[in-house]
This record gives sequence, C-alpha cells and structure tokens, in this order.
Amino acid sequence: MDFFSWPPIAAVLDAAYGLVTALSAAAEPVAGAAAGIVAIVVLTMIVRALLLPVGVSQVRAEYTRRRLAPALAELQRRHGKDRELLTRKTMELYQAERTSPFAGMLPLLAQLPVISLVYALFTHATIAGHANALLGEHVLGAPLGTSFVGLAGAAPVWPAFLVYAGVLVLIAAVTTVSRRVLALPQPDGSPAPTGVIRALSFLPYVTVVFAAFVPLAAAVYILTTTAWTVVERATLRRLLDPNRGRTEPSTSH
Repeated sequence: MDFFSWPPIAAVLDAAYGLVTALSAAAEPVAGAAAGIVAIVVLTMIVRALLLPVGVSQVRAEYTRRRLAPALAELQRRHGKDRELLTRKTMELYQAERTSPFAGMLPLLAQLPVISLVYALFTHATIAGHANALLGEHVLGAPLGTSFVGLAGAAPVWPAFLVYAGVLVLIAAVTTVSRRVLALPQPDGSPAPTGVIRALSFLPYVTVVFAAFVPLAAAVYILTTTAWTVVERATLRRLLDPNRGRTEPSTSH
C-alpha cells in the first residue's frame, strides 16, 4: 500500500500540492518556465522561517557544548576506562546544563516530513484522486519530477543535464562553505578531533549523492535549505554569541 494514499497523509499531500501550484501560478508572470523551481524555493523559505526558533535553540546548544568541552574532556580523563560511568556522568552534565548532545539534529529531523512531501509531489501521477499537474513542470527541458540519475535514460539530455549538474555543484559548494566557514573553533582544553570525527565531518557531502537520486524539485529544496542554514547559522551566531559586546579589560602601567 502506498503510504501517501492513506487518507490523512493524502489530505496533507493534497494541501501541499495546492500550496505549490498556487505559488507556481503566482510566480509564472515573472519567472515564466522557471515558476516551478521558484515555487519550491519559496516553499523552502516558508518552512525554514517557521523553523527559526529551532535554529535559535540549535545555536545556543552549540555554544553550550563548546563551553562544556573542557568539562567533558575532564570526564573522559577521569572515567574513560569505565564507559558506563562515563556515559552516566556525561548525561548528568548535559541535564544540569539543560541541553542535549543531540540538540543539533532537531532542524534536520523537522525537515524530513517536508522533503518527503516534496519528493511525493513530484513522483506521484495522481494526488488525492486527481491528476498531478506538477509532473509537467520543466526548466530548460529539465523535468522537476526526474532525478539526475533518471535523466540518463531520458531524451533529450541537453540542456537539461546542465540544470541538474548546476544544482548538484551548488549543493557541494554550499556544503563546503558550511564546513569551512561555520565550524566553531575548539576551546582550549577540548580533545583534538579523532580520525573518526574528522571523517564524519565529510558526511554532509553525502547530501550531494542523495540529491542525484531524488527528483530535481527535491534537489532544489535541499540546495535552498542548505544555503538558508549557512546564512541563518552565521547570523544567529553573531547575535547569540555569549561574548558579543564584551571587551577585554584594559591594563594600566
């Protein structure tokens, strides 16, 4: 049974379909053939604006974890040989600070239902019993309902290939900016990143591979939300920096 044909989910999908088609129709006088992509970008921005409070809590959690890094390193030094005790002491520390080591995952988890809806919007021929007109949306010959991989078996490939390749390259570029520019410096006393941690830092690039297998509309959503994250995180870090506005005390001679 198709999950999206279940009546409650089908109703949500139909509502999302109505919103995207309305956004596309509103953008068409200005965007022309690119109205479908513009609609996805606007939808993404609406979703991210609604999730702004989650972003605020995420940045605050980042600064809290950075402040706790020396204490966590000390716990590791004291109880590293007793994994059970170390885990318990670590969770007690997080509870005392009213934070969680998993706080940073919330924005991603909150977006999973949205990207699932976008994926369904551009892969289902019928939605809530009516034809899906979104499948006819194209940009420079690139159908929004076809993936980069799926395009290999379609004709003609050009210039649609450039649209898909451009989106994937932009996702990789924004991901690189996110890794290099938004990485918080490690405070003194914090343990050096291990080989595993350094390897995990490249995990965001898996998004590029994932984007190659989903419809172009979903890839555009991924690109927009990744770019939003970079701008949002940089802005919130400046505004919520606990050291913002502080000046070093002057010394007199």
